[in-house]
Amino acid sequence: MHILIIGAAGMIGRKLTSALLKSGQVGGKAISKFTLTDVVEPAKIDFNGDVATVVSDVSLPGEATKLIAARPDLIFHLAAIVSGEAEADFDKGYRINMDGMRFLLEAIRQEGVKAPYLPRLVFTSSIAVFGAPFPEAIGDEFFNTPLTSYGTQKAICELLLNDYSRKGFVDGVGIRLPTITIRPGKPNAAASGFFSNILREPLVGQEAVLPVSKDVRHWFASPRAAIGFLTHAAELDTSKLGWRRTLSVPGLSTTVGEEIEALRRVAGDKAVNLIKDVPDQKIISMVAGWPRNFDAKRAIGLGFKAEQSFDEIIRIHIEDELGGKIGG
Repeated sequence: MHILIIGAAGMIGRKLTSALLKSGQVGGKAISKFTLTDVVEPAKIDFNGDVATVVSDVSLPGEATKLIAARPDLIFHLAAIVSGEAEADFDKGYRINMDGMRFLLEAIRQEGVKAPYLPRLVFTSSIAVFGAPFPEAIGDEFFNTPLTSYGTQKAICELLLNDYSRKGFVDGVGIRLPTITIRPGKPNAAASGFFSNILREPLVGQEAVLPVSKDVRHWFASPRAAIGFLTHAAELDTSKLGWRRTLSVPGLSTTVGEEIEALRRVAGDKAVNLIKDVPDQKIISMVAGWPRNFDAKRAIGLGFKAEQSFDEIIRIHIEDELGGKIGG
């Protein structure tokens, strides 16, 4: 099996690559080749089969065609710019988040004209495709009314994935990722970054800024759960999806205050005292239109799983990123 990971240099891309290397197979088929691509060169990996690391931007005409020419069996499309950046730079957001998907799908379709070709494409969408007003929990039948450019771009990609799958050009699965927390590394341009920052920094003895009130509620899953979503989607019997190819996956509905109390239980008052309230009206306004809770019955019925408590999410970060130790 030949696997192509677009966005392989990012946090999710790196963790996904590691998980696939450890498993060595997908759906009972041995992995024989990796193609890892991003706008910066992905890290080299230790793999007995073929490996290609490619610097490429699929939002540029012709780039997706080059990647698809090798006819990968399984494609993970993770590449995107994040919510805050997409909102700040309208042109860049549509070029990368929408055009990249369109070019990729079209490259797959054109490759299939030459000879039969039907790869599995796993696409990372977002809960940003939904906009207020919300029900108590967003169900599988709730409509998409995004309130940001990022959400709109992801919603368009979901429709494209549906249509290209319906026409038999690709075997697509879309995953609406919850906000992934705790993200390792340095803060990024995502408006949701503070959800991770207020946990990640205090866990290593550093101060963090909280720009919203503690009663803000949101939908979360860990990086470990996100990799589980992607690998499960790669093996899924897509005949069970029908014409609705994108799923809202499980997660945890938690307030910022509950996040902080979970941090207190795991790491104590010393860590919590490093969080400083610094209201940011721009972020407060954006957060007001974000989803807060989901009833992910469809995905759960298909075998997708996430954490059961926020304490578990924090402990996963400590185990996976901090070597099991807390403190600076």
